[in-house]
Amino acid sequence: MVFTLRSLLLAASATRALASCAHGTSLRPRAEGEVEVGKFGYTGSIGPLNWAALDVAANSACATGTRQSPIDMVDSVFTLVDGNSVELAVNDMPNGAEFENLGTTVEVIAQGGTLQSSGKEFELKQFHFHLPSEHLDNGTSQAMEMHMVFESAQQEIAVIGVYINVVDQPAGATRRSRIMGRQAAAPTAPTTLLETIFASVGDIATPGTKTTTAPLVMSEVVDLIKANQLQTYSGSLTTPPCSEGVFWHVSTARLGITTSTFIKARDVIGFNSRFPQNTPGQPNILMVAALGSAAAAVMAQNQVAA
Repeated sequence: MVFTLRSLLLAASATRALASCAHGTSLRPRAEGEVEVGKFGYTGSIGPLNWAALDVAANSACATGTRQSPIDMVDSVFTLVDGNSVELAVNDMPNGAEFENLGTTVEVIAQGGTLQSSGKEFELKQFHFHLPSEHLDNGTSQAMEMHMVFESAQQEIAVIGVYINVVDQPAGATRRSRIMGRQAAAPTAPTTLLETIFASVGDIATPGTKTTTAPLVMSEVVDLIKANQLQTYSGSLTTPPCSEGVFWHVSTARLGITTSTFIKARDVIGFNSRFPQNTPGQPNILMVAALGSAAAAVMAQNQVAA
């Protein structure tokens, strides 16, 4: 049986990329009464190398976009602003929040919150987690990353990304350090919000399931983000359809999680990080790789012919 590139793409495109990191926004509205399970993944034929083929019409930016995320957060690629220069407010959830397993991540549905940045106002829709971190911090991966996803009335997407480190110290204040000119809060204690959320992660071990968390106090994380700095750049969704024009705010703050809680989260989430993309504005890394492969093939053929 002979397979052409076109036939493979058409077959793959029958699988829609549900439950993206824009879940709950106009790009991927939430299904009423059910938990959508993602049809893309992070390894093999449904992994990032092949996302564009899963839905050729919708996901082309995954392979051709020039402002893709995540990226390595080095000084030349972002604008650094104070956390208190944006207006961030997130409602506490005294009755707990819906916590879902989308198969590609676990997600908390927000109950109100706003971000005002770059003269625009965005509404918090949800926050979810990646393991390990998707963005690199000057070449270094972190244990996890939380993405708080916002949408404006004009259907623009903004995301606040916050790194999560593993800590096991008793409760106490965070210490501050300066790395490459950026103020960073290194956690010395677990973040209560994370410990509360992941206390119930075992209840949603199966993709497509949901539960209700214990009451969530959001002020701890909001205050930490505002007390630190934000590394801003224009990028994309980190999952299909990889839409660009996303307003990224990667915090220099660090949240903390205990080793035991990290293991619980890891055993449910697994591996769900897209590989780092090219510098914003540069050719898509998959296009670069394709050209390199083609050049290597031509060279090899010429060597055989010689």
